[in-house]
Amino acid sequence: MRTIILALALTFAATTAHAQATCSAEADTKKLAGAAKSSFLKKCETDAKAACDKKAADQKLSGAAKNSFTTKCVKDAV
Repeated sequence: MRTIILALALTFAATTAHAQATCSAEADTKKLAGAAKSSFLKKCETDAKAACDKKAADQKLSGAAKNSFTTKCVKDAV
């Protein structure tokens, strides 16, 4: 059962990530460099983690499934 939930969560994360621009791509589009880019990427990663945690909670994931989902979701967003 957990394997099925994890597979669905990872599939959802992958499709969501492809629909959005990544943080680094957005920073390049905005032509940020140096401290401004570092600050932007840090804030973007923090926002992505919060959004991924909320998605995991909405899907009622817990334990290893939640950690895996959140890690993959943040990695895809950044």
